Amino acid sequence: MIKKYVSDLKEEFSGYNGKKFAKDLMAGVTVAAVALPLALAFGVSSGATPAAGLITAIVSGIVISLLGGAFYQISGPTGAMAAILMSLVAQHGMAGVFTATIMAGIILVLAGVFKLGKLTAFIPMPVIAGFTSGIAVIIALGQLDNFFGVKSVGDSAIEKLLSYFTKGVFTPDWAAVIIGAAVMVFMFVFPKKWNAVVPASLIAIIIATAVVMIGKLDVPSVSSIGAIPSSPILKERFSFSNFEISQVKDLISPAISIAALGMVESLLCGASAGRMTGVHLDNDRELVAQGIGNILSPLLGGIPATAAIARTSVAIKSGAQTRLVGIFHAIILLISMLVLGPVMSNIPLSALAGVLIVTAFRMNEWHTIKYMFSHKFKGAITKFLVTMIATIVFDLTVAILIGVLVALVLLVGRISKLHVKIENVEHERLEGREGIFDPVFENAKVAVLSGSVIFPNTNQVEDLAQGFEGASAAIISMRGVSYMDISGAQAFAELVEALQKKEVKVFFSGVSEDVMKMMERSDIVKTVGAENFYGRVDQVILK
Repeated sequence: MIKKYVSDLKEEFSGYNGKKFAKDLMAGVTVAAVALPLALAFGVSSGATPAAGLITAIVSGIVISLLGGAFYQISGPTGAMAAILMSLVAQHGMAGVFTATIMAGIILVLAGVFKLGKLTAFIPMPVIAGFTSGIAVIIALGQLDNFFGVKSVGDSAIEKLLSYFTKGVFTPDWAAVIIGAAVMVFMFVFPKKWNAVVPASLIAIIIATAVVMIGKLDVPSVSSIGAIPSSPILKERFSFSNFEISQVKDLISPAISIAALGMVESLLCGASAGRMTGVHLDNDRELVAQGIGNILSPLLGGIPATAAIARTSVAIKSGAQTRLVGIFHAIILLISMLVLGPVMSNIPLSALAGVLIVTAFRMNEWHTIKYMFSHKFKGAITKFLVTMIATIVFDLTVAILIGVLVALVLLVGRISKLHVKIENVEHERLEGREGIFDPVFENAKVAVLSGSVIFPNTNQVEDLAQGFEGASAAIISMRGVSYMDISGAQAFAELVEALQKKEVKVFFSGVSEDVMKMMERSDIVKTVGAENFYGRVDQVILK
């Protein structure tokens, strides 16, 4: 892996010059402009602080960009990760977040070392779209407090929402509501062609902060939940002296969730960006880089990071040439934090909430969702809805497991459909063909099978015995059978035995290579006789 990394690095920087450096620098500035408000917002939405979000973006921008699987990946705090951290912070505090993040980092490193980067290919697209939409709902619900300037009660986003009506805590701060709504409207109406140059979220945050500072409006701001630090090392960070080994057992589940999301989001981001650039992502190296970044982030006070498709696509569209883009964007964020800290402290939380609600809306894979529903793909719609609801009600790991399980059940149901057609041999169709007709086929029947012969449909194989009742010979055409499992093989072995007891001669035709191997291993070929297997039905009848 190290040797390939060095080789890829040499290829990446081959012919590097001042012109490419300028493109990387400008792309880094553009990405930083996009990342700054999102880092602050995701720090808040995760239940941590804006400072934790910034530190995460800085650390991951340097470490993961330097070690990553491709030049274009830009990592940092994301909305999807924030959805997981909300409940983790509520249950275990920031100390639990730091420990779980390091544990997740170790899991990611091991996943990369053991080359598990291809596992995400087994997650169906409707399941991915479902948990993305579920996360979007959680993010939006989690920002209602900041948007309305209220304080709800409860651990989950749904419990907090319900407390508005059951606990009597819903007394909106209308100044905060107006600011948040104005930010949302601004982001929606801001021209796309301008957004490619300067992100609407950054302009909206600047205007909202200026209005609050000039008008001296009394609305909750960033300073109310934590100061912007003047050092890249936060006071609240992972400490070995405060680490308790007893915590590890309770944090295994959230650590797996963080690692699973980090793997899925980073590799899907890389797959999408790879199509945009034509440069393939080294999945396993990316996982190692993500793991190392997440191990180091808590040591400085950061939260989990993962590759972000929004920032990555901005980097590519801005002309990124090498992985220096990610490093430049991190350095610019660091300078902004140290120089503009006092100004950032005045950013109204409702403005960040507005940015996040719009971001959550745009997170949804609307093209995929529209395609599924407009074409009425019932299986895909079921996977999507089940995963989305599971994500909202449970957590990411459970949601993905449920989504994949539903997908597997639907897949088994689909491929278990075995089509069987039994008909008598039509002698008139054989007239004029070369060959000698064997009298044993005078009263023969042909069963044409199509589909996979697996455990859910073995009863159809068993029913073939009745279909061949009164036949002198049974010809089983399996040209349409591509797969047979052990249950199917056992059912066929019993069918052959039952027919032979009734002195019905058994023949097979059109058996594929894979199915033949299973029939050989299960002694069906031995029982029937290899000489009774043919390529076509007419070859069975005409010798």
